[in-house]
Amino acid sequence: MIYLVLSIICSVSVGIIFKAARRYDTCNTQMVAWNYVFALLLCYLFFSPDLSIVNTSAPWHVYIPLMILMPTIFIMLAKSIKYIGIVKTDSAQRLSLFIPLLAAWLIFNESFNAYKIAGIAVAFPAILLILLREDKHTEKRNWFFPVLVLLGFGVIDVLFKHIALTTGIATTTSMFIVFCGALAVMALVVLYQITIVKIPLKLMSVAFGALVGIFNFGNILFYIKAHEAFKENPSTVFAAMNMGVIILGSVAGVAIFKEKLSKWNYFGIFLALVAITLITLSQIESK
Repeated sequence: MIYLVLSIICSVSVGIIFKAARRYDTCNTQMVAWNYVFALLLCYLFFSPDLSIVNTSAPWHVYIPLMILMPTIFIMLAKSIKYIGIVKTDSAQRLSLFIPLLAAWLIFNESFNAYKIAGIAVAFPAILLILLREDKHTEKRNWFFPVLVLLGFGVIDVLFKHIALTTGIATTTSMFIVFCGALAVMALVVLYQITIVKIPLKLMSVAFGALVGIFNFGNILFYIKAHEAFKENPSTVFAAMNMGVIILGSVAGVAIFKEKLSKWNYFGIFLALVAITLITLSQIESK
């Protein structure tokens, strides 16, 4: 259970770090780039990826989109947290689970039971209510960021599932390769900003990027260990992780950063928890 708790804490901490970084002289793109530097080092130390099996037959048609999509969505995550807060961003990120579920049905030909259908049906109004805005001064464009976060993380889950199902390469090795490519992409972006846009390297971006990388990797490491500890009941990990992040993220957003939510937003969060519960029950029933 300790691994599950640590994974939840690490996941929410990433959002807290992005939110706190706004108070200092930082640059989101530089933070994301440094995040991959530290995540790569930790990934190599803890997972010892077997790069000898990676060759031209590896699923590069999936790796390359992930190399571009992952850092892009990370930047969208930072912007979403900046403009609409941790509570709604974490909820949107966790509700992205309905996208791989639809993909499982449409692409991987998995069967749907009543619980899974009900879970997806509840997820849609949950998303709408969580993202419902009452602040008329909030620019409409800011609400594209959590939507992009939701769609982006959903597509990333589908791509990683495709790798797991169609190749003999360990997911941790694939993750290391993708992290390498994501770092290369972000290095080019940062280099462009420094030379063309004239955004200087910011020391605080290194510090906050290191924290993001450590907690981002911690989330992955402890999530894997939680699945190993609960290997007989992975649905427990799935439910607890998603519900835990939404609940702890909500507490952090409201208590630490004084984020304001309407009664409809709270109801949307409640529906999100119901949707996750139904989807978890669908996994238990399908065994």
